[in-house]
Amino acid sequence: MTTKVYDAENPVVFLRDRTRWHWAEALPWIVAVAIFFLQPITLNLGVQILITIIFALSLDLILGYGGVVTLGHAAYFGAGAYVTGMLSAHLGWNEPISGLLAGATVAGAFGFATGWILLRYHGLALLMLTLALGIMMAELANVTEVWTGGFDGLSGIVIDPIFGIFENDLWRRNYYWYSLIATFFVFLACRRIVNSAFGRSLVGIRENTERMRAIGSPVHLRLVTIYTISAFMAGIAGALFAQVNAYVTLDVLSFARSGTILIVLVLGGTGRLYGAFVGALVYILVEDELAKEYPAYWELGLGFVLVLTALFFRQGLLGALESFVRFCKRLKA
Repeated sequence: MTTKVYDAENPVVFLRDRTRWHWAEALPWIVAVAIFFLQPITLNLGVQILITIIFALSLDLILGYGGVVTLGHAAYFGAGAYVTGMLSAHLGWNEPISGLLAGATVAGAFGFATGWILLRYHGLALLMLTLALGIMMAELANVTEVWTGGFDGLSGIVIDPIFGIFENDLWRRNYYWYSLIATFFVFLACRRIVNSAFGRSLVGIRENTERMRAIGSPVHLRLVTIYTISAFMAGIAGALFAQVNAYVTLDVLSFARSGTILIVLVLGGTGRLYGAFVGALVYILVEDELAKEYPAYWELGLGFVLVLTALFFRQGLLGALESFVRFCKRLKA
């Protein structure tokens, strides 16, 4: 089998080759559909996994491809959740799809405004600034309790049936499909972005920022662009969270949520897109099982799994699987 290499004289052909679908890419979607019909786990847990996948995909765009490390990505998840929730609770805007897009749009606009400033820094300074942003957002939500509900949380969220037909039932059947379709469209957008010339330039910025500047690439503008897109997608995840659960608390803006989604992505593997799927599935299922078996010590068990991953699977679980497949191919050759 021949390997497709980059052709400087015809980059369009190279990019077109990267966008071709492989049969293995259908596996996560087959599993998602099978979960609905076979229900090896509850659909409520399935919806949580799908929301986490969207959130992890949004982070992968800036971390795995742009090389931007952040500890405050929950600020955009929370922005989407609170905007969607407040529109329903205070203004009676209960239509689900437009409410979701409104929350994501505000999160994206907030991402653009903050990213324009934050991305002028790098390294430890950027890490601390993103952490401070998350803390400030949580405190802002706490002091504006008239709108956000503060520490007690935002209640009174009522979401109309999707298309006027499919309501949020107790077993989450309709909202599972709603979340799955949202996940699919977010993934399609992410796949398109990372396999485009713009996506390849992000990888170049991640690997060698100074060289990209030297060849005339608008580094800051491109980072702000992908940061805005990432914030928009994080807002989709937050808006879905608010609609599915019909409440929003300060937890959506917490450092724990930012840290958790970073762990999920590292667990699955950064810079692969499908690493978000693997990481979210493994993390939530392990967390759920350990919490049921060992309610007082589940965090210890989860920490042990993460330590093993960091020590032996430095490219994440998906990276380890790819290495194993390559090893098997070499043995056959």
